[in-house]
Amino acid sequence: MPRDLPSILRAVGFDEKEAPLYLYGLEVGSAPASDYADGTGLNRITAYNTLESLVRRGHFTVEKKVRGKWYAPIPPDALALEARQNVDLLERVLPELASLRGAAYLKPAVRFFEGWEGVRHVYDDTLTAKTELLNFANSAEVRRFWPAYDEEYVGQRVKHRIHLRGIAPDDAAGRKVHGEDRGRLREIRLVPAKDFDFTNEINIYNHKVAICTFGHRLSASSFGAVRDMFGVIIESREVAETQRQIFEMAWRYAGRRK
Repeated sequence: MPRDLPSILRAVGFDEKEAPLYLYGLEVGSAPASDYADGTGLNRITAYNTLESLVRRGHFTVEKKVRGKWYAPIPPDALALEARQNVDLLERVLPELASLRGAAYLKPAVRFFEGWEGVRHVYDDTLTAKTELLNFANSAEVRRFWPAYDEEYVGQRVKHRIHLRGIAPDDAAGRKVHGEDRGRLREIRLVPAKDFDFTNEINIYNHKVAICTFGHRLSASSFGAVRDMFGVIIESREVAETQRQIFEMAWRYAGRRK
């Protein structure tokens, strides 16, 4: 069984007791609570109470037999359909929810994320963009640390129909990426690499500015040590608007280059 299945189930609403019960149920089908307890290591009272809760939420069915109640999980495709319906419902009420935010929530917010998972979280957040994505990036740098970047991130951006305008160093990697713009919903302008060799990435979208810095080798004497990578999301209408203006200024400069 893939290790990330329990964490994926927790992401769609299962807790640490419910996820193993659901996975066990997929393996054995219909079974009494005692079998679920033995198969997951939960005590019988906890297994029974948790299964009853899952039945009430519609994630399990229950059938009364001579030996008592037998429980079975709903199929995974039914679970996926429910998750998609919940996402659609949430997206429909997002404007109303946003309008309820008090003055305290209108203050600028800064979130810091460490390590590879943190950087991935920052990239995932850019996929919530309802505006054009404005981007300063080093085409080679991001792909050096994330070889599947084009498949795992760019592909998702295109799927979400998020258009990108970017500024990147004019090097071999930048020219290659620039040549693929038409099929990637983006327009990249190149600037001299010797003058503008960006080492991190900045994305501007919605009312946010996201910055990702990739780890790099500290020095030749550090025996291959790699500095921790991190990401930052700044949520502020004023900061995002100022960064948009800075981007537009750079965009005009890049557009004048032959």
